Amino acid sequence: TVDIDTLIDEMDYIPGHFHLDMNLNFETSAPITFQGRDLKLKRESLLYELEFETGSQQYAIQNLLGVFSFYLEEVEQAKEIFLHITQEQPENLNAWANLAYIYDRLNQEQEEVECTEQLSNLMGLDSEDKLQGNHQDRAARCLVEQGYAYAFDIRLTNEEEKKEKLIVGLTLYSKALAYGKQIPLEEKRSWYFAMATLHIRLDGVWMNKGGDEKKRLTAFNRTLVLLQQVLKSSNLHYRALAWCYLGMLLERKYSFSTPPLGINDCGYAGTDPLDCFGKAIEVARDNPPVLNRLSKIFHFLGKLEMAMAVCNMALDVIPDPGLNWQAYCMRAKMLIKLYLRDVERVKIGLAEMPDQSNLLGAKVDLEKVIKVHPCLKTYLDLGQVSEIIHGCPY
Repeated sequence: TVDIDTLIDEMDYIPGHFHLDMNLNFETSAPITFQGRDLKLKRESLLYELEFETGSQQYAIQNLLGVFSFYLEEVEQAKEIFLHITQEQPENLNAWANLAYIYDRLNQEQEEVECTEQLSNLMGLDSEDKLQGNHQDRAARCLVEQGYAYAFDIRLTNEEEKKEKLIVGLTLYSKALAYGKQIPLEEKRSWYFAMATLHIRLDGVWMNKGGDEKKRLTAFNRTLVLLQQVLKSSNLHYRALAWCYLGMLLERKYSFSTPPLGINDCGYAGTDPLDCFGKAIEVARDNPPVLNRLSKIFHFLGKLEMAMAVCNMALDVIPDPGLNWQAYCMRAKMLIKLYLRDVERVKIGLAEMPDQSNLLGAKVDLEKVIKVHPCLKTYLDLGQVSEIIHGCPY
């Protein structure tokens, strides 16, 4: 029998998610209903992410889905998720560690011991070469999955907390790269994509805060190098989003006192951000899920017209709400925003009446989604539309 405390003392890293320094793993004073709502919304976001992942990153998502299920008191479902991962990817360290945790909570001692022994064998804790070959690759994938989890932590109430979690996530990815020398290049590109995403979010926090230009420059230049690698990926989703991210970064170059050297070093000195966005759309033109993702990013960037055009492209390819409900959700969100923008213009005398058809169109889109894919986020959006319609003086 392997003692869990002995195991932990011998580790250079600790597999599993339940020990991570995330708000998710700590009690909160927030009312239980709000906790549940936050967890359900995050879980819906993760399920959306899972649609894009076919490689090893899918196990990062599935492990986290199991953790969310556990905290939503769906312990049997959490157990099934972790068991499923161990069957599909028997060398997944986090799944074995998470499963051991679940069995401990269920007082199933024999099963817990078996998981712990399996974990010990996979980590090579009983052998002299525990930092060689396969053991290192397993460690790298374990760390990547943990780094991914920090991007989905809950109750991040201020910019400082967001920054801390993103930095921890990036640190784990960097540690994974140090371990994973033998990881296939295409798999590493999926890590580079995730790292670029975290860097861009972190840069947004630094921009809002002001100062820290030296830190921003270093990270900005590193992100450009990461995206260069992602653009070589065989994965259409990664390539399309990498072009989009590149456009975002090139737009941000004016926020520095001097242009980042990485732009020139990577060969993007004469590149227009709009060209990057155009390439992203071109790469994704026949792929509605990726078009929907691009639309979401353009919406976040305040490029409403571009976001709407891309969303309509996705609906032209697949108009069926059952198969493309995300596009209807996205279009509804933008129609609501267009209506609220009109309301603001009326208030300051720049327009006479807001366009009611935008609001009604959003309601129709959301009602279509509710019929085929009822989820918490859609009910919340539909509630917002109904509230605006009934409370609107226009």
